[in-house]
Amino acid sequence: MKTLKTRHLPLLRTLWVVAIYLCAGWLWITFSDALVEAWVTDSQALSRVQTWKGLLFVLVTAVVLFVVLLRQLQKDRNLLQLQQHQRDALRKRERQLAVLMDNLPGMAYRCRFDEHWTMLFASSGCGELTGYQPEELVGNRVTSYARLIGDEINPALARQVQQAVERDEAFSIEYPLTRKDGRRIWVWERGRGVDEDGETLLEGIVLDISDRKALEEELSDLAIRDSLTGLNNRREMTRVLEEEVARAARYRREMAVLWIDFDHFKDINDSLGHAAGDAVLKNVSQLLLSGIRSVDTIGRFGGEEFVVVLPEKGVEGARETAERLRRLVSDRPVALDSGDTVPLTISIGAAVFPHHGRSPRALSAAADKAMYLAKASGRNCVIMASIAEEAHNS
Repeated sequence: MKTLKTRHLPLLRTLWVVAIYLCAGWLWITFSDALVEAWVTDSQALSRVQTWKGLLFVLVTAVVLFVVLLRQLQKDRNLLQLQQHQRDALRKRERQLAVLMDNLPGMAYRCRFDEHWTMLFASSGCGELTGYQPEELVGNRVTSYARLIGDEINPALARQVQQAVERDEAFSIEYPLTRKDGRRIWVWERGRGVDEDGETLLEGIVLDISDRKALEEELSDLAIRDSLTGLNNRREMTRVLEEEVARAARYRREMAVLWIDFDHFKDINDSLGHAAGDAVLKNVSQLLLSGIRSVDTIGRFGGEEFVVVLPEKGVEGARETAERLRRLVSDRPVALDSGDTVPLTISIGAAVFPHHGRSPRALSAAADKAMYLAKASGRNCVIMASIAEEAHNS
């Protein structure tokens, strides 16, 4: 294309035609008289030929100009046809690209790599993704894309993109985005840096992955939550207990474990059905949750057994917390959907690190055994692991 532009400049083409005309005139003036005198020897005939030579010169030069101009016009026509074909092909590709962009599930973009992520182009999917129309984001007319991301996330994203640009690699990043309506969504961006006249631009696509993120969070939650009560499950409580025992050992602090079991829970299932039993478990689990501190952790170990981990609690603190939970349950009969109420009591065994065990397993065994002693002592009571249990578990 550069060759075509330089070759067919109007000035150069005009000079080319004039040069050919001058060359033809010079050849005629230089050689025509000699040729005529060599061919015509009669003086009268030579006079007549000299008379018509001027007209012949006009005809010859006219033929030369006709041939030159014809060739130039043919080249112009071919060039115009080529340009027209190129424009048609470009329009076709633009239409195809526009259709492709409009049917993408997210937003295709082209932006500057600056602090505002200044948009130079955004596909029509921008509206569905962000709530802003493309013309509102392009050139930061209404808002910048950086404001949708937020100042707390932008620096980390910029570093990731910068590293990919320096390595001349594509980047893939996930981050939350605030839409025009204020709704927070998660997006996945895939792009690459391109150099244009010494300026680094970014081109890529942004997709809404909120559903995938919600599913990941749900699956992650299912891995640590009890499906019935919503409390931590056995696996998560085991992890929490191990962490708290390790922390207590590191900082030479106390911590306590409460082992809780419902009294006569089988009677509820047998007399009222398992649906009522499930309702009792859910209601009492929330009651127990409301009776502990925010730093404490409660979980369902299985069946009607619950475990509470109490950081920074000694023997007296563990006993007081256990008594409070016992009274909380015994003083509030559980209301069922049928309108009936179910009185319930719990038996609690408590063990404290390091007095009743120095490992998660030892503490759990001490608290579990104390809970069974509470049941054997008439239920609806709290039993602290005894001195004999301390020595045994150690």
